[in-house]
Order: sequence, then structure tokens, then C-alpha cells
Amino acid sequence: MVDSSANSPRRMLSLSRERAFVSILDDEREGRFALSNKQGAKLLEVYGFVGSISTIVATGLFFLWAYLPEPWLHYLGITYYPSRYWALAIPTYVMVTILFIVLFYLGLNYMATVPSTSWNSLFDDHTRDASRILSARACTDEEHPIDPISDIPITEVNASLFG
Repeated sequence: MVDSSANSPRRMLSLSRERAFVSILDDEREGRFALSNKQGAKLLEVYGFVGSISTIVATGLFFLWAYLPEPWLHYLGITYYPSRYWALAIPTYVMVTILFIVLFYLGLNYMATVPSTSWNSLFDDHTRDASRILSARACTDEEHPIDPISDIPITEVNASLFG
């Protein structure tokens, strides 16, 4: 007997903090699903919560360090901290690095793209010509009410778009 359980698509209303899961195996005599309870938060939920709270705290500390005058920091008992230069330098370095990554990625895409005058931009290994498919189909005596999927020739596309 295989015990496979999954989240029910229809959640049961419950006033408790427990999560109800419905087993795929049902009781054949009574026609009901077997319920099993699992308590506690999932590990990813805990990591997400801790990550969001620590991000908020780190951002608050960064802004306090960057904007409070030095006498106020000394009054709070904070005497050892990095130079204020880094309050501007670190965000600037991060933004410039992200900008260079985006530009580098765009440059790689432009280098990998074939020129617009190349026949490879119109045809590739997966191009399916309708005339070849229909001529191969004409050899067989089978009826096919729906034409197979094929590419539209560029001449027909230009004729319909540009007259």
C-alpha cells in the first residue's frame, strides 16, 4: 500500500493553527478522505521571514550610520564604524556593477545574433516547408482533414503585410 498525500485543492476551514492535508487514498467503505495533521512552519517560510526582518534591520542601521552626526553616534555608544565615504561608495559600486552586467549581457546577445541580412534569420534546422509536407502526404491515400504545422514562406508574409 502506497501512502501518498498531497495538499487538498479545497482547503478545509479550521480555527486551529494546524494545517490539514488530505490523503489521496480514501476509505472505500465510508467514501471519506483520511486527514493527517502537520504542525509548524515550513523551512523556506522561516528563512524568508528571517531574511526580510534582517534586511529591514540592516537597512535601518545603514541609514542611521550614514545620516546621523558623529556626536549622536558617540552618545549612543557607537564609537567604531567605517568611514562615511563607504556610505556613498558601496551603493555606487553596486549600481555601476549591475549596469555593467546588463550592458555586458546585451553585448553578448548582439554578438550571438545573426545579421538581419542573413538567411539563417529566416531558415534553420527546424524549418518545415508546407509544399514538401503536402507532396509527401499526397503519396499516401490517407485522409487528413487538418494540414500539418508548417512555416509560412517569407514571400507570403511580405505579400500579406506590404501588399
